[in-house]
Amino acid sequence: MTIEFRGVTKRYEDGALAVDELSLTVPDGSMTVFVGPSGCGKTTSLRMVNRMVEPTGGEVLLDGRNVRDADPAELRRGIGYVIQHAGLFPHRTVLGNIATVPMLSGWSRRSARRRAGELLDTVGLPAELGSRYPAQLSGGQQQRVGVARALAADPPVLLMDEPFSAVDPVVREGLQDELLDLQRRLGKTIVFVTHDIDEAVRLGDRVAVLRVGGRLAQYGTPADVLRHPVDDFVAEFVGKDRGYRGLSFLSAGDLEVDDVATAAIGSVPEDSDEWRLAIDAERRPRGWLAPGSTVDGRLAEVDLVAGGSLYRRGTSLRGALDAALSSPASLGVVVDDDGATVGVVTARHVLDVIERHPASVTATSGTANTTATSRTANPTATSRTPRA
Repeated sequence: MTIEFRGVTKRYEDGALAVDELSLTVPDGSMTVFVGPSGCGKTTSLRMVNRMVEPTGGEVLLDGRNVRDADPAELRRGIGYVIQHAGLFPHRTVLGNIATVPMLSGWSRRSARRRAGELLDTVGLPAELGSRYPAQLSGGQQQRVGVARALAADPPVLLMDEPFSAVDPVVREGLQDELLDLQRRLGKTIVFVTHDIDEAVRLGDRVAVLRVGGRLAQYGTPADVLRHPVDDFVAEFVGKDRGYRGLSFLSAGDLEVDDVATAAIGSVPEDSDEWRLAIDAERRPRGWLAPGSTVDGRLAEVDLVAGGSLYRRGTSLRGALDAALSSPASLGVVVDDDGATVGVVTARHVLDVIERHPASVTATSGTANTTATSRTANPTATSRTPRA
């Protein structure tokens, strides 16, 4: 289902202008992220899709039909909605929360709860959590239940208002990965609101950068926004390190991968003056054995130095560089899709790729000559680049 904003404006009774003639299209089956500073109208714009906020001008269309022509309650039952802190009903169990919209839509209790059980598995939660109450869940689990509830009636549209902002960074990254996986499988039309540019470029097929006063500053693919900010506001908002962020969209196809010395967990390693990667029986990395380390008996994880991030082979250069920079050995560990060790990369390897393809990288440092406004034409769809 396509979402279209046509000259949408929201002005409150006190004269405050929250959204100023917003015009853009969210293509069917894609994820568009609204991002910008506080007061830019991103949440107000999202809430006008399900009529929780009524526009004072313009139109919001779902597949060409004005949302103002629909009954608000019926409209909202056909649109998934996820908010901060999940917004779960504290007096209902997890299954009861997830089954809410199907039951309001006329499903039988049995069918609704069966659907709720299926969705627990979809969002990666064990079935035994179904009988618990929200207060008995962690923050990350609550957010997963919130996503499951939004998906319960299988809506074509999903609205997500800063759903991951209240959880810690580790949980947030996991939730982002799960959302991307869900989107690959389900293909919903998603509008996602965040204040975090890193989250925006990681999740979005398209990114809409809004400025204070509710005007659209730029709308395009994440790579376009990073490489070609249309003005000083966008350039400053995406940050001076946008060149580093832009590595997320550069393929590491010809990145050199070196062999690495290894030591198996449970073995008796010999003395060595070099870093060795500790691996388990499936060759999955477990940490590093520092040069000159002595081990009393067989190698165990307690003997190891914690490693950095892992780089999955074939994904972006940003992941490779982060793995190298975060490793105590300055060797980024490369793994395959099963998590088994392939080898290592260094920061120098990443720089070599950049130097071989300078045109792809230098575009991230310049500012485009064109200017985007709230009436900017919609960009042509492009496919998502894998992200580390």
